[in-house]
Amino acid sequence: MRDPQDFDFHRARASLTKTLARYSRPPRSRPTDRNTQLDRYFHEQREILQANLEKLDRQILRIAAFGLVSRGKSAVLNALLGENLLPTGPLNGVTQWPRSILWLPPAKNLASNLQVELIDTPGLDEIDGGTRSEMAREVAKQADIILFVVAGDVTRTEYAALCDLWQTGKPALLVFNKTDLYPDRDREAVYEQLRSLGNRQGIPLRPDEIVRVAADPKPMRVRHELPDGRVEDVWETPPPDVRELKEKLLTLLARQGRSLLALNALVQARDAEREMVKTLVELRDRDADELIWKFTRYKAAAVALNPVFLLDILGGSLADLILVRSLAHLYDLPMTNHEAGKLLKTILLGAGGLLLGETLSNAAFGMGKTVGFPGYAGSAVAQATIAGMGAYAVGQAAKTYLQQGGTWGPTGADTVIREILERVDRESLLARLSL
Repeated sequence: MRDPQDFDFHRARASLTKTLARYSRPPRSRPTDRNTQLDRYFHEQREILQANLEKLDRQILRIAAFGLVSRGKSAVLNALLGENLLPTGPLNGVTQWPRSILWLPPAKNLASNLQVELIDTPGLDEIDGGTRSEMAREVAKQADIILFVVAGDVTRTEYAALCDLWQTGKPALLVFNKTDLYPDRDREAVYEQLRSLGNRQGIPLRPDEIVRVAADPKPMRVRHELPDGRVEDVWETPPPDVRELKEKLLTLLARQGRSLLALNALVQARDAEREMVKTLVELRDRDADELIWKFTRYKAAAVALNPVFLLDILGGSLADLILVRSLAHLYDLPMTNHEAGKLLKTILLGAGGLLLGETLSNAAFGMGKTVGFPGYAGSAVAQATIAGMGAYAVGQAAKTYLQQGGTWGPTGADTVIREILERVDRESLLARLSL
């Protein structure tokens, strides 16, 4: 039986490869385009697609730690690593910029060929608001899992930052650090306060998404009895305790690591494609509306003047098909067979409406277009109105489909994301991506 993670991974890779091929060339510039940087913008978005494909090929899963100054982000990551590779210290602002380092947990805890990269970030309260938001957004976008480190009750600044990170839709864990500084009763009180965050609007936090650690315990006074019977007090530093966090991460990596990697790559690819299409649509939306109205008028006039019943149906459907192709050419967006099939269903529904309308109008006006001018004129007006409405509806539907790009096709990012999430346990961290 094929490994579900392996299946998800290869589905995601095929989707990204097809998306890259779809946008292999920049859109053709038109005289009505107001954005002179269109080619450069598309190049940037294609680089995002390419970077995510390379991330899949290298199978690098990224875990990013966020938090305010002096909450122990670097210490938590060092404890996971098993050695002090990231700088820590008593002064604020030891970490000045995001830094990454490879984590090598036991191979049995990782899916085949998966690599894990830990990302340390500056304190969110030591840089100005705009820069902080931009940095956090960019790092979170690259991350597959988010760790938000606190050291007690959550402050307003922490709550606002946590809400912003939650909007990324990435799986996240709230890491309650420095638990060694609290007596048992106080520690439980803080833990219950953190659990109550799940009842607040904006952070649908579950109890199993909070872990308690002591990444850099403070020295403790310990009494030692010497061989000669004397007793002396010495200061000893306990080893870091990140078992709860480590076990949760390793379980997730083993069971869903490659699926998570695939999902995050697909989400970024989908967002990049939507941005490209949105830019084109905004530039050419007015031209598209003019094109739709032009076809609406032409189709209404043709149906009104044509006396042959079947030609109304065939000619109307042909006009709709030409309209769809013209819109695709205007937006300079690709049309897959899946998209064409979706549009064809809409066109057939429009033709069915025309057929029903023509039948009813013929019944209402006796012999319809074949007997007498009054009957012909009344039937023609009714049919022209229905035909025009059908063309307008087809045009608007085509705009919507084209604006979605290829994200919803059989290999599109939206479709593959939905299929993966349908198999995910609703209680797992991975399910957060469906929010």
